[in-house]
Amino acid sequence: AHQGASEANSGEQKKKQQFGVIKANNEKSKHLETATIKVEGLMIDLVNLRSETYTEESRVPTIDIGTPTEDAYRRDLTINSMFFNINEEKVEDWTEQGISDLQAGLIRTPLEPLQTFLDDPLRVLRTIRFANRFEFDIVPDIIAAAKNP
Repeated sequence: AHQGASEANSGEQKKKQQFGVIKANNEKSKHLETATIKVEGLMIDLVNLRSETYTEESRVPTIDIGTPTEDAYRRDLTINSMFFNINEEKVEDWTEQGISDLQAGLIRTPLEPLQTFLDDPLRVLRTIRFANRFEFDIVPDIIAAAKNP
């Protein structure tokens, strides 16, 4: 990763801001380029909006630049598919289910669960992990899809 720092002058205070660019991710994600910045002590990853196409032979998708809707629907869960628009300072819910699922404590996939899990079987484990971590309920369609051999 490349790291750097920039200094911003505000009056007599100098504030150091850190940033980094991750050139090589782990083996499964080495095709993704990510920028990381530190804001208020939190590391934030920045990536392009993208669309993904999976084949039956691989969990590694073919990636193209995408729209907000395409990016939201490629996500594992509706609660992970929302974006914060920094220009308008608002949450964008392109699946139109993320905010309501978050409020209701529900775990749901943006697309049909079986296809979501066939695209990437690790999403089954992520679903269980999120449900347990936040004490959310998993919708019945996900349970049925996870039981599908």
